[in-house]
Amino acid sequence: MREAAGLAARDLGAPPVLKGADGEGSLQVHLDPDMKIEGAQVFAVYGKGGIGKSTTSSNLSAAFSKLGKKVLQIGCDPKHDSTFTLTGHLQPTVIDILKDVDFHAEELRPEDFVTIGYNGVMCIEAGGPPAGTGCGGYVVGQTVKLLKQHHLLEDTDVVIFDVLGDVVCGGFAAPLQHADRAVIVTANDFDSIYAMNRIIAAVQAKSKNYNVRLAGCIANRSKSTDEVDRYCDTVGFKRIGHMPDVDAIRRSRLKKKTLFEMPDDEDIVQCRAEYIRLANLLANGTDALAPAPLEDRHIFELLGFD
Repeated sequence: MREAAGLAARDLGAPPVLKGADGEGSLQVHLDPDMKIEGAQVFAVYGKGGIGKSTTSSNLSAAFSKLGKKVLQIGCDPKHDSTFTLTGHLQPTVIDILKDVDFHAEELRPEDFVTIGYNGVMCIEAGGPPAGTGCGGYVVGQTVKLLKQHHLLEDTDVVIFDVLGDVVCGGFAAPLQHADRAVIVTANDFDSIYAMNRIIAAVQAKSKNYNVRLAGCIANRSKSTDEVDRYCDTVGFKRIGHMPDVDAIRRSRLKKKTLFEMPDDEDIVQCRAEYIRLANLLANGTDALAPAPLEDRHIFELLGFD
């Protein structure tokens, strides 16, 4: 009865159908044109929670720096551990620092929220709202605003957003408003590919209003890539990288270092070479992919078991 009364008050005969396009069915903050990142290649890294986005982002940042690029990595996770292999420690978040000055951003200096990490990579942890409150989109917006105010983007060649989990909400999709290309980290298993399918749909929705396009996916911690490749062939996507399941990557995280600071063991050298190849590929520009994500039941039919 309450629903019927609410619909009648709005002159609606039935509840609205949410079609899922950008801005439909939810309140989303659209990008202020003055906050657009210009002059740098901007990449947003997404993927299932725990899949290795931060490891991938940090090693990619190191690889870009090895190519002579001036790199900025922005972690977009409340646990602020995106950049610790580049810096060797957990740095405070932009939101925590802003709280300390009662959100008077004019009191901050770049060194208050930027740490210079391995090979000159600039590292920022945007952080996130307290659990159950606020919106990640606000956090990303405040971080970019600070970077603009302090002119830290003007000489930057590459910006990498490392984004929380398998995100489909408008808030944590905010980096897509800034990005040129979205990269998805996945694994050769059902859950990771299922998350990738949802992220593809989110990027496609954002691409209707913004310049972001999909670059492809990176198979991480996977001995083989047959399931990832089968999915990509089905939807028109592309695997652009493969990081095998080698213990060196786990060890590097424990030592708070990128692979580029680890001993020259054979598996480490091979992984470094793959990151350098991937950085070169992204720097030279990738095709703008437009895959057609599958409905949930079709994912089960494609990858599920009888």
